[in-house]
Amino acid sequence: MDEQALKGILEALVFVSQEPLSVERLVTVLGRVSKADVVKTMRCLQEDYNQEGRGLQLVELAGGFRFVTRSDVAPWVKRLDKVKSAPKLSRSALESLAIIAYKQPIVRAEIEGIRGVETSSVLRTLLERKLVRMVGRKDVPGRPILYGTTKYFLEHFGLRDLSELPPLREFKELGESEQASLPVEDESLFLTPEPAERV
Repeated sequence: MDEQALKGILEALVFVSQEPLSVERLVTVLGRVSKADVVKTMRCLQEDYNQEGRGLQLVELAGGFRFVTRSDVAPWVKRLDKVKSAPKLSRSALESLAIIAYKQPIVRAEIEGIRGVETSSVLRTLLERKLVRMVGRKDVPGRPILYGTTKYFLEHFGLRDLSELPPLREFKELGESEQASLPVEDESLFLTPEPAERV
C-alpha cells in the first residue's frame, strides 16, 4: 500500500471513530501495515492539517488519535450547535472529580472523608457523564467499589495519560478554561487544599 492510500485510510478511520484510536488499534484494523508505518503516516497527517490551516487538527489524546476543531474556529462551531447542553455540573461534583483524579483508585468513603459530605448522588452524576468509572473493589471488609477517571476524562482535559495531570492549582485553571464544554454552576471549580498524590 502506498503512503497516499494509507494516509487516506487512516484519515477516514480517525474521522468516523467515536473515540481516540490508538496506533495498536489502527495496526490491527489495517492488517499488514507495520506500527512504524502507521506512526509515520499519522505524523504526516498531523503536519498536513497544521500547515494547510484547516478547521480541524489531528491530536493525540487519551492514548489515541482524533480530530478536533481548531480553537480559532470554535466561535463559529458554537453558533452551529443548537443542541441543548447537558445539565451543569455542580461545584460538589467538580470537587469530587478533582479528588478522584488525584487520589485514584479511591472508594466513596475516602472521598466523603476529604469533602466532609455524602457523595452518592455526585458519583452517580460523574458516572453518567462518563468522567469516572468503577475500576475494582478494595481488599477490605465489605469490599467497597474503587473509582477512577475514564478515557473521556483524559480526552476532555486534553491529556494523553495521567502522568500529564498537572499540579492541583493548574488543574483548577484547566477546569476553568473548559467551562464552555463542561458548564458549571460556580467559578470555583476545584478544592485547593493540600496537594494530593499523583497517580
